[in-house]
Amino acid sequence: MPNTASMDRRDFLKSTLAGGAAAMAGLAKPSEYISIQPFELEEATISSLQKAMAEGGETAVSLTQKYLARIREIDRNGPKVNSVIEVNPDAMAIAEKRDGERKDGKPLGALHGIPILIKDNVETADKMATSAGSLALAEHRAAKDAAIVKRLREEGAVILGKTNLSEWANFRSTKSSSGWSGRGGQTKNPYALDRNPCGSSSGSGAAASANLCVVAVGTETDGSIVCPATTNGLVGIKPTLGLVSGAGIIPLSHSQDTAGPMARTVRDAAILLGALSTYIPLQDYTKFLDPKGLKGARIGVARKFFGFNPKVDAIMEEAIRTMKKLGATIVDPADLPSHGKYDDSEFEVLLYEFKADINKFLKTTKVECRTLKDLIAFNIKHRDREMPYFGQEIFEMAQTKGSLTEKKYKDALAKNHRMSRKEGIDLVIAKHKLDAIIAPTGGPAWTTDLLNGDHFTGGSSTPAAVSGYPAMTVPAGTVRGLPVGITFFGKAWSEPTLIKLAYAFEQETEVRKAPTFLPTSKLP
Repeated sequence: MPNTASMDRRDFLKSTLAGGAAAMAGLAKPSEYISIQPFELEEATISSLQKAMAEGGETAVSLTQKYLARIREIDRNGPKVNSVIEVNPDAMAIAEKRDGERKDGKPLGALHGIPILIKDNVETADKMATSAGSLALAEHRAAKDAAIVKRLREEGAVILGKTNLSEWANFRSTKSSSGWSGRGGQTKNPYALDRNPCGSSSGSGAAASANLCVVAVGTETDGSIVCPATTNGLVGIKPTLGLVSGAGIIPLSHSQDTAGPMARTVRDAAILLGALSTYIPLQDYTKFLDPKGLKGARIGVARKFFGFNPKVDAIMEEAIRTMKKLGATIVDPADLPSHGKYDDSEFEVLLYEFKADINKFLKTTKVECRTLKDLIAFNIKHRDREMPYFGQEIFEMAQTKGSLTEKKYKDALAKNHRMSRKEGIDLVIAKHKLDAIIAPTGGPAWTTDLLNGDHFTGGSSTPAAVSGYPAMTVPAGTVRGLPVGITFFGKAWSEPTLIKLAYAFEQETEVRKAPTFLPTSKLP
């Protein structure tokens, strides 16, 4: 029977009140509030665990047992991060099979025996549901694996389970709380439990950061990989549209949706990207990991994304100084002339495509809801569980849209592509002869607010999201103990360049620190 997670509001309130008292009294060490056992695999990497398995110190079974125990301790109990919506009942059996393959001298690939978690909008043909966090799909069992799941299995991964997410990829309400779903409840940020994990891939971000798995898979339409990566102190890659197959992933927008890796290091993100890639099968992105990768590089600074938080700006200025020290030429400013000019048309496209794409997807399932109209009715019928905090205004707006043949949709899509590509990223890259553009990924995590919704302050995800071009975030600093990342983005298919630049920056700065599950953030 599926092991689903649900949030206990009393525990959430208790944690929030305790956090507030701690801030007023002078914050104590987390151990004074939550007893957490040392984890021997904390910050373990794919390479270190492959070495341990090759030398006989670990097995796929021992690793899987340890991560499952970690999920029980950290996610289900203790801090109750609530990032895993369902544990795979077949995880141990898969691990045993992987050990048998290794013993027979037949390891499958770079992820052989590596425990990973995947977002609960990615279909798996097993005992787990694929629900996008909605109770309407709580019993949906996929007939076949998503294309990326097939790739992960071929590479030997052990799928530990599914992660919670912002329900329907955060495209249901204008007042939603990121990380909340009707099926899974509210995911917490492991750095400060009263803070938000951000974005629809919130569960993947919180889980990977909290060392509940080695790496995790997220999906992004606009910000849903890079935002939870930055607020959870991770590396996140939003690939070029088409590099990773979207087949078998519950859709939001076919012109922007993509899956991508979320990891604690650039190397692990590069390994996972190679495994996920279907357009360039088995691309070895680790060959682009160059600690001197910033030497001679030309980096543009998208200044118009600055200014929403002075502390974030200070982190970015320090990052720019670091890149100069490492031999990069900085072009500052290198702003996109179309900055902020297509936000309305992006939303218009998403409304049209969500209605068309979700209606098409639902017809492939055996669930009772067959259309978006049915989902709206389901939510009304089950409003006590699906809409206790916020509604479904976006669903209702999408339902009013016509078909994808309408001129209004075609014009909006054409505008998006023109302004984000020809009059955006491509223009600036060519004008300044840049290798990449940088900007702050976003601000520090805000306090979770189930009544009023997210308090998003700023971010830079939209140009890469709308253009379908790659973006990569890497930890750059902290604000009162809350992680903040820097985004490198560039032209289509420039993942190798972004990985090279991000790796050089990571190796020089080594910013990431494991979360300590504070009840609240380090405020004065």
